[in-house]
Amino acid sequence: MKLRYFIPSLVVAVAAMFTGCSDNDYDPTYLGEIQVSKSYVALNVNGDAVSIDVKAAGAWTVTDAPDWLTVSPASGSGSGTITFSAGPGEGRTAEVLINCEGRTQHVNIIQGIATVSNATCAEVIAGPDSKTYRVSGTVTSIANTTYGNWYLDDGTGVVYIYGTLDAKGATKNFLSLGLEVGDQVTVEGPKTTYNGTVELVDVTVVKITKSLIKCDMLTVNGEESDQLPLEGGEIVATLTCKGNGVAVEIPAEAQSWLGIVSTTAGANPTVTFRAQPNAGGDRNTTVTFKTTDGKKEYTSQATIYQSGAIIECPIADFLAAEVGDTQFRLTGVITELYASDKQGKSFYISDYSGQVLIYRAEGFIEAGAKVGDVVTVVGKRGAYKDTPQMVNGTFEVLVHAVETVSLSDFLAKEPAADKFYKIGGTIKEIANDQYGNLYLTDGTNDVYVYGCYPGWGATGDARKGLIGTLGLKVGDYLEVIGVRAEYKGTPQLSNGIYFTFKAAN
Repeated sequence: MKLRYFIPSLVVAVAAMFTGCSDNDYDPTYLGEIQVSKSYVALNVNGDAVSIDVKAAGAWTVTDAPDWLTVSPASGSGSGTITFSAGPGEGRTAEVLINCEGRTQHVNIIQGIATVSNATCAEVIAGPDSKTYRVSGTVTSIANTTYGNWYLDDGTGVVYIYGTLDAKGATKNFLSLGLEVGDQVTVEGPKTTYNGTVELVDVTVVKITKSLIKCDMLTVNGEESDQLPLEGGEIVATLTCKGNGVAVEIPAEAQSWLGIVSTTAGANPTVTFRAQPNAGGDRNTTVTFKTTDGKKEYTSQATIYQSGAIIECPIADFLAAEVGDTQFRLTGVITELYASDKQGKSFYISDYSGQVLIYRAEGFIEAGAKVGDVVTVVGKRGAYKDTPQMVNGTFEVLVHAVETVSLSDFLAKEPAADKFYKIGGTIKEIANDQYGNLYLTDGTNDVYVYGCYPGWGATGDARKGLIGTLGLKVGDYLEVIGVRAEYKGTPQLSNGIYFTFKAAN
């Protein structure tokens, strides 16, 4: 493969141009709607504040300022002064935008000389944000092959690369670089920290040294696959090796269930692994293959997956579980759709023990399920900002399609043990506050609800106490789900499942 080497732009020369502007210089290319006295601002490395004048035809706002830069004021109208200030820092640059009536004025900010620092991953992690670094290391995993998001490890630490530019400096063309796990690469780019993760953003690739070892394929029973069944079995890794010999590392936490049973030599060696039966949830591990040319060590990696048992449990147990690869099966009532998901695949379900967000369950839209239906989903325990949710889920079964009807329509239905309805009405009388036996009315029709339980799946003592827990009383509006039944010829909703209520004024 032909390697390309990329030379970064001469940032120092640009920095000299930035610092050469005086306070009385005006940008020669100002806009009619908005004008600034300077489009380049240089701040002292010891901490500084610099102001510029702005003249605008109307209201204006300043956007895109980094965390290290303070802009005051960030908005205004007509003529005024904007002050840019920062604490001590070295080699930081930013471009802020001043927007007015659909037009945008760019102002470049620099603090110190924007040189590129050669650094280790540890030095990048400890260094200031917005500074540009050049760092060399090994590609350990690739998270996104469109934008080029991946992890670089040089032995002193790991830095996340968030965005990789191609040979022409364009984004979203990562595959053109041919970068693979195990390659040794030198990149440079500005540092940022996002939710505690240190990143180099939109890096330029300076040099790629291809690894002398590569995992070409994983096979199970002669078929290309990285997935082992829960019963266990063998998986074969076929390699290409241009170095001297092959060593294999299995992470310590996986050695109890995965081992090596045989190897072959040559330019295309193979390594055969054997996995033990899996009585738990889904699991995986990443094995590392190593070789050397006598001077440097080269690596490649492969991830092996093994299916696990699916744990069927109440929602409360799912919420208490750890984030991981274990598969769970949950059944409950759809209480609402998740409006923030534009794909329309996310929704909340509840049972007697709790409620959880099902985030983007495949098959949900196709099933035609709706709020009020009883459904079963399978997926992993995830979290967003420490809030539990099911992720990588599959919509498994529409257990009961629930029809919403009026009290009069419900009374006209024929009894059926497998047809579920949702009804709502004002509580007219509470006959049993332990199991929730009560009468609902719409002012004309009355329906007896034989049991109003806390949620789907409740049995035994878990069925008791909803009236007291919610503080339900006569006059409150209540919605329940259940089947049309009869007792001695009198219609009733049997084994009701609580949906929602609204307290009387």
